[in-house]
Order: sequence, then structure tokens, then C-alpha cells
Amino acid sequence: MKALHFLLALALSGSVWSQTTDYTELSDGRPKPAASAWQKAAEKPLFVWGDIDTRYEKFALPGKQTGALLHLYAWRGENVNAQAVLYTARPLSHITVRAEDGLPETAHTTAFVRYVITDEFAGGCGHRPDHSKFDSLLVADVLDERQTMDVEACTARPVWLRIQVPADTRPGTYKGTLTLQAEEGVSMKLPYRLHVADRTLPAPTQWKFHLDLWQNPYSVARFYNVPLWSQAHFDRMRPIMERLAAAGQKVITTTVMQYPWNGQTEDPFESMVTRIRRLDGTWTYDYAVFDRWVEFMLSLGIDKQINCYTMVPWALKFDYFDQASNTMKYVHAKPGDPAYEAYWLPFLTDFARHLKNKGWFERTAIAMDERAMDQMREAFALIHKADPDYKISGAAHYYPEVEPRMYDLCLAYGERLPDEVLARRQKEGKITTVYTCCTEAYPNLFTFSAPAEAAWLPWHALAGGYDGYLRWAYNSWTARPLQDTRFRTWPAGDCFLYYPGGSSIRLERLIEGVQDAEKVRLLREEFTRKGNQKKLQQLERIVSDFMPQNLHGPNATAMVNKAREALRKLSE
Repeated sequence: MKALHFLLALALSGSVWSQTTDYTELSDGRPKPAASAWQKAAEKPLFVWGDIDTRYEKFALPGKQTGALLHLYAWRGENVNAQAVLYTARPLSHITVRAEDGLPETAHTTAFVRYVITDEFAGGCGHRPDHSKFDSLLVADVLDERQTMDVEACTARPVWLRIQVPADTRPGTYKGTLTLQAEEGVSMKLPYRLHVADRTLPAPTQWKFHLDLWQNPYSVARFYNVPLWSQAHFDRMRPIMERLAAAGQKVITTTVMQYPWNGQTEDPFESMVTRIRRLDGTWTYDYAVFDRWVEFMLSLGIDKQINCYTMVPWALKFDYFDQASNTMKYVHAKPGDPAYEAYWLPFLTDFARHLKNKGWFERTAIAMDERAMDQMREAFALIHKADPDYKISGAAHYYPEVEPRMYDLCLAYGERLPDEVLARRQKEGKITTVYTCCTEAYPNLFTFSAPAEAAWLPWHALAGGYDGYLRWAYNSWTARPLQDTRFRTWPAGDCFLYYPGGSSIRLERLIEGVQDAEKVRLLREEFTRKGNQKKLQQLERIVSDFMPQNLHGPNATAMVNKAREALRKLSE
């Protein structure tokens, strides 16, 4: 159905917006089943197991009921997910959900799945200021971890269960129950069995999969209306970035210039370094914000790499504070220009000194993305003129002229390195990853994407011989992310995976895929060490399927489920 109805347009038209995690879900204007149909289908509230591959519709009547007992399989140290659905023809108040299975209470996280507005892929990348030209639908995605919730009549309300199996859990089968209760005296239970294998997944800080989801601290300050870089700001960021650390994130996103991506997001990235040109023409640099942000992220366990964006921004315009005029000024120059070197060389030299003093130089990379080969070549030369040991990171096409200088190279989905180049990079200890963005309709991480597409992507990274996966936005929130994931540019959900106040179905499924990648790595090592060629070949056949040519329509879900079952059997 094209366009949101007038009701939705009116709901979004107010000029005052209270940014809070206590919000009202919008309507997409689609017709709803009559109350009489709900009374017939769910005369009494129903609480049933669903599956994690489905985004259940808010107003859809309950369908055919399947098995009442759910089986979950996990290694020690693994996150496992399940989804149940409440259907009710009458309103219910103060609903609570609790899981019990013999594991510590802290091992369980329950969340009410909330609904947001999405759109469609359409042309993918490009401006879309008039949302009426695109399908606008209500979809389930937000995982709201509040303790209680009211549910309106004639609706479905999914419930997400995440179990973090402690690493010291005794292997075996645990009998569990998911209990839902409401103030009206409603109490319903769903049984499950958690089968814990005699295998252990290491802590996320020890995972080898190179996950790089770019963080946006500026979105957090704007949404919660707290001063940038204040203690309140860091307090708001802590749970957001803790979940990122639990996903196995390896990279801290920093910015060393103003608006590296030309202010394309709702909250533009500002510089974490202040450049000051003194009265005598020399430079001084203030790293206070950069240092505090990096120290904060390191404290959470995100400590493998610090990426510093960027020397080659979209707009070749570079800011500094000029003491002589007491104003902000700008240098307009491109790589290779004398003015460009005069601006960047003193900074790079001093930055290297500062990083070495902090003990961060070895893990830091000067980063850029999707820049022309000639610009990258000139910038790389200047970087290594400042210090030949600087690492360089970037999302780019494969350019044989500059690739050898890139410690961390990320290629677009569907683009491949020559086998010999990939092998050389692996031997040299360099990182090669793959990314998706607004270009790829399928598979991807939009709010209208099938949930299993998120799990498919780490499997693809394995199949392609990559070290990991990159996506440009972990939390670049839209104006009203808890209601509307559409943006003036790009398909809905492209800007973020984590919501204010909670995770998403997409992020949790991505974490599943990363865990699968770690399992594959550990099994490869074991089968190789033991000389078990039969199992090693079976494992490689499973992995090798996850290439673009094997995607035919919406079969990513079936591929993931088949591979995960095969992986489970190989683990026995």
C-alpha cells in the first residue's frame, strides 16, 4: 500500500517531540480484522511459541498452532533466542514475562517486541524526502526490555527471549518455562528444553570475527537531550555500547575532522580533536574528547582497533580555530595539494606522538571509505611520510596500486579479491572484510529485511574468506527512531541496528551469525588438529554455500536454518 494515511502524517507533524523510550506505536493505515473476528479466533488470550524468523504482524489473527514444546540448542557461553506471541481480543494490563530453567536468573533477558514504521528498498541509495511515494508498513523490530507492558485489545504482541548460557554451565538438558502474567488474572506458561552441549564459546572479546559497526555518540546526546561528552552522555551510552561489545565488536569509531561524511546523518559526526593555529603560525591539538571516548570504549572491551575518520572526506574542507582572527577557518584542498600537506602533516606527526604516549599507536588506523584511487594514493603517501608505521583502514574497491598499504581493507558485497591477494593478506596478518549498505536489496539489515538475512551475512563472510563484516551505522538514529525508521535518504533501518532503550531483532540475529562463525572457526581448528578430514570437508561444504549466486528469492532463511542444524550435528 503506497503512503501512510493521514493519521500517520498527522502523528508525525508536531514540532515538539519528547525524546523518551516510553512511546506510542503508530498505525500504517492498513485495515484491521474486526473485533468479532478477534473474539472468535482468540476468545481467551493465547500465548504460543513462534519462531525467530518471522516478524509477526500487530493486527494479524492467530494462525494454526504448532508444537507446544520448544527445543533450544546452545554451547556454553552462547546467546540463544526464542520468540513467543501473545494474541488477545481484550486489553491486558501490566503484563510480565519470566523465564526459568535452572540457569541463573541473570542468564535470561525478556523483551516485548515493539512496532516501527518501515518502507521498501525501491531504488536503494538516494534521497527519498517524500515518503508517500514508498510503501510504509508497520513491522516488528524493537526489543523493549521494560518490566511490564499494557497490551491493547485485538492485537498480537511478540515476546523475545534471549538466554546467555554461562560458560560454566554443566552440559545437559534443562527444562524451562516461559511464564506470562497479567493484572486481570491471566497466567499462561510455555515449556521449552534447553540442550547445552559439552562445548564452550569464548567470551566476545576473544572472538576472531572482525565485526565493525560504526558508532555515533552524537545521536545519543541529541536523543536524550544531554550535554555532549558530559557524564550524563556517557551514562546513556553505556548500555548501548555494552550490547555492541557483547556482539564481538572490534573497532572504535572516532572522527578527527568535522563532518567526515558531509553531515549525511540526522546527527552529523563532529571532530573529536580540536585544531588550533597559534598566533605564530604553529599548531596545537586538543585530544581530550578523543581520549575520553576511546578510554570509555576500551573499558567495555572494544579494544582491538581504533579507526580515525578521515583524511579524505566527501567534501574536501578542513576546519581549525585561528587564534589570530579568533574564528573558525577552513582549508579547501585535495590530497596532493601543498595546502593539504601543510594542514595534515603536522597533525599526523603530533597524533602519532600522542597515540604512542597513550599506548594506542599499534591498534590505531587512519581510516577512509569509498574514495577514489588517486586520492587514496596521495593520502597514503602523506600518512607514511608522517610515520611509516601508521596503519591504514578503509572501505574501498580493490586497487592493486594501494591495496598493499592497507592494513584493514573492506570490500563491497559481491566484490572479490584475487585469491592470491587474499592469501597474501592473510599471511601478512592484515584484515579483509565485507560490507553491505543501501546498495544491496538482499541480503541486508533493513527493518523490512527477513530476520535471517542478518545471520546469513557472517556466514557469507566465512564463505568468501573474509575476516569479518562491516556496516556503517550501529546507532545513527533517525529523528524518531522508536516510531519511524525511515530516513530522508536510504531504505528504512539503514541508519541503525540498536534503538534507544533496547536491541533489535536484526542485531540479535546478526550476533547469532557471528557466533556461528566462531563455532566454525573452532571446529575447523579441532578437525584439522585431529586430522578428521571427513568432518572438515563436511564443514567446508556447509560454509561454501553462502555465496551470492546461491541466493534465489527469499531462501536466506532456509539456508541459515539448514546450516545451523548441520553445525549442531557436527558439534556432537
